[in-house]
Amino acid sequence: MFRQSHLLGIEPLHPQEITTLLDLADSYAERNRKGLPAGDALSGLTQVNMFFEPSTRTQSSFELAGRKLGADVMNMGVAASSVKKGETLIDTALTLNAMRPDLLVVRHPMSGAVDLLAQKVQNCAVLNAGDGRHEHPTQALLDALTIRRRKGRLHRLSIAICGDIAHSRVARSNILLLHKMENRIRLVAPPTLMPAGIDAFGCEVFSSMEEGLEGCDVVMMLRLQKERMDGGFVPSEREYFHLYGLDAAKLAHAAPTPSSCTPAP
Repeated sequence: MFRQSHLLGIEPLHPQEITTLLDLADSYAERNRKGLPAGDALSGLTQVNMFFEPSTRTQSSFELAGRKLGADVMNMGVAASSVKKGETLIDTALTLNAMRPDLLVVRHPMSGAVDLLAQKVQNCAVLNAGDGRHEHPTQALLDALTIRRRKGRLHRLSIAICGDIAHSRVARSNILLLHKMENRIRLVAPPTLMPAGIDAFGCEVFSSMEEGLEGCDVVMMLRLQKERMDGGFVPSEREYFHLYGLDAAKLAHAAPTPSSCTPAP
């Protein structure tokens, strides 16, 4: 069904693979809604969650999903691990090889770190739960499922992604996924929060919320990624929210009955 054992990013996925993943997620969500067991697809497998950055929703979601599907789940507390003593990512991979897990879920502040682990660990499927500014594929898949449920389809929609696009791995994964599904994407942000080489993204670019939201079916809001900023990207949070915060007046420019979403926090 899939051509690779890892999920490191959206870019390698074909549209049909994306649709298959969303259909599978939909079926599990429906079973959960009805109070039915999820099944035992991961029975007998060991899942290790390694989060080098703070996480609430993503880590708990992976842990709960693994347990519901029958996996033995282990959370490696990075704060209490040898990483704090200077252990390198390669050392971590060697340790994991000795443990022989079947699934490895990783979040890391460095772009490309998850790809490196996938190259070094043996006989183990690696899932990217967010790496630096690079990608966050499972968040994009979750957003896609939400959009499909709200709008009844995931193609030929006008979708605005607003906020701190320059520092957002969520924006990057969503742009890749939504392009693959033939949607029209608008990026809305002040110039200081647009990534370099934005023209290569194949999106319409706006610095005005009112113009960017005009006629949009879906509005996706991103927070300021303060932990990834090393300078003054906005004059003040108050002024930024005045210009780029979503309110009823700005949303009125979107299409009738628009949907809005955010990856939070």
